[in-house]
Amino acid sequence: MPYITEIKTFAALGSGVIGSGWVARALAHGLDVVAWDPAPGAEAALRARIANAWPALEKQGLAPGASADRLRVVSTIEECVGAADFIQESAPERLDLKLDLHAKISAAAKPDALIGSSTSGLLPSEFYADAVRPERCVVGHPFNPVYLLPLVEVVGGAKTDPAAVEAAMQVYRALGMRPLHVRKEVPGFIADRLLEALWREALHLVNDGVASTGEIDDAIRFGAGLRWSFMGTFLTYTLAGGNAGMRHFMAQFGPALQLPWTYLPAPPLTEELIDKVVEGTAEQQGTRSIAELERYRDDCLLAVLGAIKQSKARHGFAFAD
Repeated sequence: MPYITEIKTFAALGSGVIGSGWVARALAHGLDVVAWDPAPGAEAALRARIANAWPALEKQGLAPGASADRLRVVSTIEECVGAADFIQESAPERLDLKLDLHAKISAAAKPDALIGSSTSGLLPSEFYADAVRPERCVVGHPFNPVYLLPLVEVVGGAKTDPAAVEAAMQVYRALGMRPLHVRKEVPGFIADRLLEALWREALHLVNDGVASTGEIDDAIRFGAGLRWSFMGTFLTYTLAGGNAGMRHFMAQFGPALQLPWTYLPAPPLTEELIDKVVEGTAEQQGTRSIAELERYRDDCLLAVLGAIKQSKARHGFAFAD
């Protein structure tokens, strides 16, 4: 059976930071969105997040007919997914919860509707175990803010049809995203494994009194972070090897990998370390609210994405390259 790839109605289950980001992205692309979240006050919180994100989406450019008024919040899973062309679940990271949720979602969904999960670490073969037609079920792991950042990691489980993976990637592309097919079903997938390695080292530096949280963020945002936004790690290090490229870089700097610069395990999360991190980030935040910082972040991301797009065009790169 072919899968639906022409999407008119998008179902979102879970409306926290990630779920609301999916809702905002789908609305901005001119879709009807049906959302479900059993938490008290969920609808009011969702609509507030959409309102906070909408100015950035307007700057980025809305699809014809796009409107926050095309969001409908319902009270049951069945009502949420029954008429949906594509389903995205963004519930908390608990295996028992997702097992139960996807059994219900897949039983109520149209048989040719694709089902994606925003999980950042659970494996699809596990939480889709009780799903109806698990061959159409994938992981679609996005990054915050979902409504602006294009990356989505697409992972299939043991029973996932390869055609469903490709169809899901087609849907995500239509939503303006850059899908990345993760070839093997591994915990943490790709991007989060890289982020966790950096996060562990950052916690060690705070724990050992080497740097504050603000200083560590400065080391990233005024250094490697600027290069990462358009070139990534491997291509950056290729340039570091000069005209001889990566082979020379590996020969010159490879031995340093054996030096005891980094820790592999994370430091113990003692109360002292937690206090240092909380106090440091509170100083960085200052008097700005989270909503204010989100709007600042969105403006910065739009500026960076716009500059990268223009530079790539001048140098003959497609934006997705």
